[in-house]
Amino acid sequence: MQTSFKTTTLGLAIAGSVLFAACNQSANKTTTTMNDSTNTVAKLPAASAFEKTINGKQTHLYTLKNKNGVTAAVTNYGGRLVSLFVPDKNGKLTDVVLGFENVDGFINSKEPYYGATIGRFGNRIAKGKFTLDGKEYDLATNNGPNTLHGGHPGFQEVVWDAKQIDSATLELSYLAKDMEGGFPGNLNVKVTYQITDDNAMKVSYEATTDKTTVVNLTNHAFFNLNGEGSGTILDHLVQIHADNYTPVDSTLIPTGKVEPVAGTPFDFTKTTAIGARINAENQQLKDGKGYDHNYVLNKHDISTSIATVVGDKSGIKMDIYTEEPAMQFYSGNFMQGLNIMKGGKKDEYRTSFAMETQHYPDSPNQLSFPTTVLNPGQTYRTQSIYKFSVAK
Repeated sequence: MQTSFKTTTLGLAIAGSVLFAACNQSANKTTTTMNDSTNTVAKLPAASAFEKTINGKQTHLYTLKNKNGVTAAVTNYGGRLVSLFVPDKNGKLTDVVLGFENVDGFINSKEPYYGATIGRFGNRIAKGKFTLDGKEYDLATNNGPNTLHGGHPGFQEVVWDAKQIDSATLELSYLAKDMEGGFPGNLNVKVTYQITDDNAMKVSYEATTDKTTVVNLTNHAFFNLNGEGSGTILDHLVQIHADNYTPVDSTLIPTGKVEPVAGTPFDFTKTTAIGARINAENQQLKDGKGYDHNYVLNKHDISTSIATVVGDKSGIKMDIYTEEPAMQFYSGNFMQGLNIMKGGKKDEYRTSFAMETQHYPDSPNQLSFPTTVLNPGQTYRTQSIYKFSVAK
């Protein structure tokens, strides 16, 4: 099922929604450890390292945990997933998300999107321009000639208001003001992270506007299912349930065509290692410097896995579910080893990957693509789920 834009008169209809009222819980102030069934101790970043005032607002680190010990750390700076500990084939809790040990690491990072909530428009908009209701809007360009992930300021740069609903659920909210980043409308956004008891991380999004605008929200976790700092992701096994993708030009803007993956290096309809064909002679791979492309997902709903990734060393399996029509697969092509991550290792070339559930890139300029327009009186709602288990 694709993302729906439902009227505000409707109640919350998303199954498993966690946007319910509850009291605030303060962020932990000390380093948190937890034990799995084999008594392996996993270490979360110190919450005190995330206490900072930015533009008059306070940042914190919040811990989410389910009954099985699966644990996430989320900061309200950029609405970011900082850590995610899941058990590997030996029961060892393994942090599968790249991040920093303190908030300054995210502020100063040469890669601005680690773990972040992305908005107000994920992916690229050509030449930083689009026309809506006959009016042209100019955005900040931050990716060659194009706008990437909302331009400046993107949602990864702001401090979100946070409310910890319960031990497994965090609700983040932010008001993107009219013309912030060049986008029209006061956009009220709510993002909820929840760790469920079936070892999944559920991310739910909701937004309303007072002026017609465009919205395309996603999460930009950088994963390594063998564990942060464990080296290349090229031997990870991937399956994507997508018979088609959207080819791009040399600046990574979709050409407008939707083409089959069959017979190309982009065919992951059968389980294939990320690195199996990444260096093939193919212009699209050259333009993207690897995989950095939008996959048009086959027919699905939130109960249907649209992609599966398995860590070749850890055996950790991640199944992705979404209501979005597409997903950007990124193979860490622009990682340069310029940052030191939580575990003390650098973010070297292709040591993580991202799978960003989304609407198509440049949708505001390509009317044949599924719409990203949100009108006053409508509510944008969508959810994506990242479920973890061990490969058999």
